[in-house]
Amino acid sequence: MKKQRPVNLDLTTIKMHPAAHASILHRISGVIMVFAIGILLWTLSLSLSSAEEFAQVKALLDGLFFKLIIIGILSALIYHLLGGIRHLLMDLGYFEELASGNISAKLIIVLWIVFTVLVGAKLW
Repeated sequence: MKKQRPVNLDLTTIKMHPAAHASILHRISGVIMVFAIGILLWTLSLSLSSAEEFAQVKALLDGLFFKLIIIGILSALIYHLLGGIRHLLMDLGYFEELASGNISAKLIIVLWIVFTVLVGAKLW
């Protein structure tokens, strides 16, 4: 007997739980950090080249666009760190049930937003 499976899934109609969102955000933050390494290494290399290049990097860091990039990088780092701690706790046997997993996912998302706002306010 042939199973009746859907040919195309409409992903916009699927309601994901908070733990799924947290997992997806953890992966996205990891990808952002990979690209951030290139930006940070470029600025480090530029700043160590000469005094003029250091002044150029300092001027870049004072600009609005680069501040937003740094806040984005730090936001990805904060989320990835919080999500990694959550995954380590799950590996130890905590927050494995659906209810507690969703609560821990909501908690790290709230902490991420709070820490990002605090860091952004400090850098601004």
